[in-house]
Amino acid sequence: MNPRNLAALSNSIFATLQVSGTVNELGISENPGKRECLLLIDGMGAKLIEEYGSQFPIFKELTSFPKLDSHFPSTTATNLSSLGTGTLPGVHGMLGYTVRVPRSGEPGRLLNSLKWDERVDPIIWQSVPTLFERAAIDGVKISHIAAKRYEGSGFTQAALRGAEYLGANQIAEKIEKTVEAMAPSPAFSYVYINHLDSAGHDDGVGSEKWMLALATVAELITGLRDRLPKGTRLWVTADHGMINVGEKIILGQDNNLMQNISLVGGEPRARHMYVNAGGLEETVAIWREALGKKADIYTREEVIAAELFGPEVSIDSSERMGDFIAIANAEVILIDPTRIKEESKMVGHHGGRNQIEVDIPLLSQEI
Repeated sequence: MNPRNLAALSNSIFATLQVSGTVNELGISENPGKRECLLLIDGMGAKLIEEYGSQFPIFKELTSFPKLDSHFPSTTATNLSSLGTGTLPGVHGMLGYTVRVPRSGEPGRLLNSLKWDERVDPIIWQSVPTLFERAAIDGVKISHIAAKRYEGSGFTQAALRGAEYLGANQIAEKIEKTVEAMAPSPAFSYVYINHLDSAGHDDGVGSEKWMLALATVAELITGLRDRLPKGTRLWVTADHGMINVGEKIILGQDNNLMQNISLVGGEPRARHMYVNAGGLEETVAIWREALGKKADIYTREEVIAAELFGPEVSIDSSERMGDFIAIANAEVILIDPTRIKEESKMVGHHGGRNQIEVDIPLLSQEI
């Protein structure tokens, strides 16, 4: 696993703020101003910026560092949890878009990490103290600037708790609130925007809607660069990239892939599959034969051995993950037969291990 991931980035930034227990894994230089602002652009893969970013000067004006890695699965819930906790998925247990809640009956129910479920306590589900909590205890002013609808959500409580939440929906408001939040020292602000990811899912990477969203992103970055107080270091990164869909495979349609399956989790590029008792070996064989090179199939034991979720896997994580995991290759998506309409209409997808999904940028500017 590439050590240059979001967990390493957040650990390193907080280490420069002298937060106890953090390690500067990326060797980031000290910032005398002790003001760190981290802007995360949902869906802004490094290869996408290489291809389309030249139309916006700001991407050339910032200092570019070696790429980071969106570890598996290359999806928002998992990678933002890694950023928030400074740990990898096997430790924090946020293993994908949806996973089965252990001991929730048969076939069980799925927890959607981004929409949540009021029956699940987010602080019990993700019990690792966040870096935001730890930094606040050490006297750092911690702020979280994002859309108002995310405040108090189950996901925010699970992965990003410990910051003062400053809800802002408009770009100008995001900039204004971030500038105010960065006035004290030491201070850390986490700023999040999902316009690009949303446009990519709807119309695809490179579409008119996507390019308009990229222009909005460039406006936000430029505004922060121009207005943040002196002594601030601005970081710009992402949680994953995105591909435009190629082949669509509907599980169970004209194939026997749903034979013995009790529950379909994950997302179209990275499926957590739950199997009826006693049928795992036969089911995995069916999937491998039917999909061939279109998807890589790992049993739970193989996932752990391959360290897909990191070198350490907690008991909670092991119980949540699929009996096997199917990772789509090329531009293939694996569609849940109960969600054909929703998943088929999305043009852009992520979650797999294609370099377009995995490579994420790291840009910076000292103000």
